[in-house]
Formats: sequence, C-alpha cells, structure tokens
Amino acid sequence: MTTSNTDNSPLDSHVEVVEQEAVVPEHLSGKRFDVAAATLFPDFSRSRLQTWIKSGELLVDGRAAKGKEKLFGGETLVISAELEEQGDWEAEPIELDVVYEDKDIMVINKPKGLVVHPGAGNRTGTLLNGLLHHCPGLVNVPRAGIVHRLDKDTTGLMVVAKTLHAHANLVAQLQERTVGREYEAVVQGEMTGGGRVEANLGRHPRQRQKMAVQDFGGKEAITHYRLLQRFSGFTHIRVKLETGRTHQIRVHMAHIGYPLVGDATYAGRFKIPKNISLELLEKLRHFGRQALHAAQLGLIHPETDEYMEWQVPRPDDMEDLLRQLKQRETEL
Repeated sequence: MTTSNTDNSPLDSHVEVVEQEAVVPEHLSGKRFDVAAATLFPDFSRSRLQTWIKSGELLVDGRAAKGKEKLFGGETLVISAELEEQGDWEAEPIELDVVYEDKDIMVINKPKGLVVHPGAGNRTGTLLNGLLHHCPGLVNVPRAGIVHRLDKDTTGLMVVAKTLHAHANLVAQLQERTVGREYEAVVQGEMTGGGRVEANLGRHPRQRQKMAVQDFGGKEAITHYRLLQRFSGFTHIRVKLETGRTHQIRVHMAHIGYPLVGDATYAGRFKIPKNISLELLEKLRHFGRQALHAAQLGLIHPETDEYMEWQVPRPDDMEDLLRQLKQRETEL
C-alpha cells in the first residue's frame, strides 16, 4: 500500500485530503470490492469507505464500481477524497492539562467536573470542545479523537488520537486489552485483601442512566483491585481495569459491598462511621464526587510501536481526604 496525504498533519487545516492506493493481494481474490477495501484501508470505517465507493472517490483500476462487485486480485484500489468533518461541535478555548503530545496522540489529565463529550444538556464546555480549539484538525477524526472516556467527576489520564491511523490503532488496542489503565479510589468499608471482580454489566432495567450487574446478558466486565492502605471504616485501593465498561469500577465496588466515597449514584445512603471528627464528617458529606482517579495509563504508540506510560498525582481533594483519614488513625 502507498499513502500520500497532501495534509497528513491535523494541526494545519480543517480539511484533510486523503490519497491512498493498494493492490489487491491474491488472498482477497473473490472478495467483494467493499470487503477488500475495508481490509486494505483499516484506518477508515466501513461506512466511510462505502460513501467513497458510491461517490466515486474510491476506484478500482481507475473506474467507479459497486461495492458488491467481486475482485480477482491484482487490481489497484485508489482513494482520492476529502475527509468530511465528523460533527458540528464548537471549538472553545478550554484550558487543558496536557501531559504529553506529539503529532499522533495527546495525553490529558482531566480535572473533576469536566464532561468528556457533548450530549443532551451540555453541547458546550466539554473536553471535546476544548480539544477542537487546541487542535482544529481533530474535526476530521471520529469523536475528535476521543477513544475512551472518564466520568464527569472522575479525574486523571485519557489518551486522544490526533490522526485516523492513531484512532484506529488505539481503538484496536482497547479491544485487545493492551491499554493499561490503573486507578486509585477510596471506598467505604475495611477490605481484608485485594481481589478480582468478574460480573457482567448492562443498563439498569428501570433507571436507564445507571449501570447494573446482570446475571444474564450484559457485557463482560473484569476489575482487579489491591489494598494500598486500610483505615477505620475505609480503604484506599489501586484498581486495574481488564475491560472498560461504563461506570465499571463504581458498579463493581458497590456490588461487592465497598462503594466509592462520594458516589451519589451507587453508594446508597451515607452511614456515619463511629469516632469521627467533625472535620472529617464534613469532608465525607461534601466530597462532591466519587473518590476515583485515573492515575496511570500505558499503551503502545500507534506509530513507533514503543510502549509508553504516564502517571499523574492524586488531585487535591483526594489528597486532603486521605490526609484526614490518616490523621484519624493516629487519634483512635
């Protein structure tokens, strides 16, 4: 395959022209045009390739053809197309804590309170809006390069793809579970040791904004956890995701009886621990979010194939919570 993008950098322009070609190998002989194209041009979605086939921007030996046409092998497939913008989102000057950036990827340390992607009721003011201002060419990448999310009130590391190739590569890595994600959390209750939670997750049958463990159906979800420090009534843990389902850590920890501190959705009614100071009680009551932080992220760089890893410290609110829990231990 040969590639010649007239604008291969997403930093330079809102419009990216794609010019690529590939010769159909013998093992794809007898395959449909659209199937072979999906195999030979994996950076692009099947729907996008279908659009280019219909518009004549993806040709077989210089001629337009229908997607269902069978190929014999040896044909040259050529793309000459402009990437259409992937959404009508607005770029906004939102301050980003960029931990790492090159021409292919960007790693962000997300603060609490920042919604990742626009949705009903929050079309603006999201991480995506800020990414488009920081890097306008992301308008040509699906979801502006966002390949995984953190909840609004979860802090920590996220990776963003800046090119179509990086996007396809990172999505594949997430599916193959080669992206390492580790979190720190403070949970209610005193754990006696680490462990593994394997419980399928799906939408709650009645409260559709929530996720729930499902004995039948749902998607596979596996969480590993280990103890960092045990306190009276609470535990500081390190959590490693094997899968990445919506609200996975929050639901799994609540499922085994150790809900996250501050999790108004899954923790249930707050139980006041014994022998607690007024200062710590106020801190727990008004923590304001789930005590969850994406502390470490590791992945294989989409272009260099080098393994890279980043770590960020806990935010101030979690540091202050842990400080007060430690202080309480000395006073008991």
